[in-house]
Amino acid sequence: MAEILYEDNHIIAVYKRSSDLAQSDKTGDAPLDVEVKKYIAEKYKKPGEVFLGVVHRLDRPVSGVMLFARTSKALSRLNEMFKTREVKKIYFAIVKDRPPEDEATIIHYLKKNETQNKSYAYDNEVKGSKQASLTYKLKGRSEKYYLLEVELHSGRHHQIRAQLAKIGCPVKGDLKYGFPRSNEDGGISLFARRLEFMHPVKKENIIITAHFPEGDIWSIFMDSVS
Repeated sequence: MAEILYEDNHIIAVYKRSSDLAQSDKTGDAPLDVEVKKYIAEKYKKPGEVFLGVVHRLDRPVSGVMLFARTSKALSRLNEMFKTREVKKIYFAIVKDRPPEDEATIIHYLKKNETQNKSYAYDNEVKGSKQASLTYKLKGRSEKYYLLEVELHSGRHHQIRAQLAKIGCPVKGDLKYGFPRSNEDGGISLFARRLEFMHPVKKENIIITAHFPEGDIWSIFMDSVS
């Protein structure tokens, strides 16, 4: 079972590994939401079908905080909060090349290619595109790589991956967006570090933080982040 990061009667957050599938797809692999449902059913001895709402999605090769709703009320309110950008989403990405600026907010227009399951970033609006915005900060560097902290302002398909690639900084291991080599574990070096939001029922400020992925590449940067 995935590691539980936060749990109450209304929401549950788990640590998604880079190999985990967030929700069912054509691969037929067991998704994380099914695993969490089974955990809830066993822990609380719930008969019948367990309700679990997928609030947001992380790409399969991405690790970090994954949030689910345990009630329909929490799901509808969280969906609205994500839609209106009331949820603060912080990621970390390891890239090979230094970004053009040490800190910047970048805006592109993303268009998804369904056949390729890939999004293309444009400087100007094109037919079928959606505006995407994020802020990055350079937080550390090693002999070969740079660590970026990313705050996501919108939630487009492959947004961070596409936007960073557009400015010449594809995420380490991300072959789809131009990085030359894959990571050994098949994942990419993009990590959903923290979610911050108002609890949908209790109306308390909630901050859920995940531990950094294991591996030498992340440990190099541990002194650079809080």
